Amino acid sequence: MKILIVYAHPERKSFNGAMFQEACRVLEAEGHQVQTSDLYGMAFKPVSDASNFTGLQNPDYFKQQLEELHATANHLFSFELKPEIKKIEWCELMIWQFPLWWFSVPAILKGWVDRTFAMGQAYGSGRIYETGFFKDKKALLSLTTGGPQDAYLKDGLQGDINGILRPLQRGILQFTGFKVLTPHVVYGPARMSGEEREYELKRWGDRLRIVADEPEFNVGKY
Repeated sequence: MKILIVYAHPERKSFNGAMFQEACRVLEAEGHQVQTSDLYGMAFKPVSDASNFTGLQNPDYFKQQLEELHATANHLFSFELKPEIKKIEWCELMIWQFPLWWFSVPAILKGWVDRTFAMGQAYGSGRIYETGFFKDKKALLSLTTGGPQDAYLKDGLQGDINGILRPLQRGILQFTGFKVLTPHVVYGPARMSGEEREYELKRWGDRLRIVADEPEFNVGKY
């Protein structure tokens, strides 16, 4: 299986860093082809603007979606974006590894989406959801939280974790055609003992060994 792991954490020694490294190790050992995007390590620019392109259709008035269509037709995406777009096209499974910040992904990961999920490349011409460009691909969110698991239940302090993740899973991934797998959540690793963190890494590795056979998760609609 061709797998892309997009890693978004500024500290490689963090638990997110350990999960990223474990995923690479396990998946490669299982014979999968793995590519990665370490966004902080790449110093990826998250701001989406005219620098996404090597040429503009209308240099006097910037409208991103029109420029994305123009860039798709004329191969005008920047040298920074072309490899990232190709990775998405290449993969059969995309994994995002990130900490939950302000009920969403870190800005660098959202910026990666803003810049690489371009009109004409990821959606457009009525190709969304079941007919989306990425309808033959799967996606998996792997994340950590600051709080404990009971805070992310329907009647918990923060509310249902699946509701929190719905804008990502429905609004980005399913919108562009991905079949979404059950999110992998590690609750409050900073509060865990070393033994508990080791258990969570093993749980993650065990799941990845059979991830190719996982069924689609019912994300639900808004």
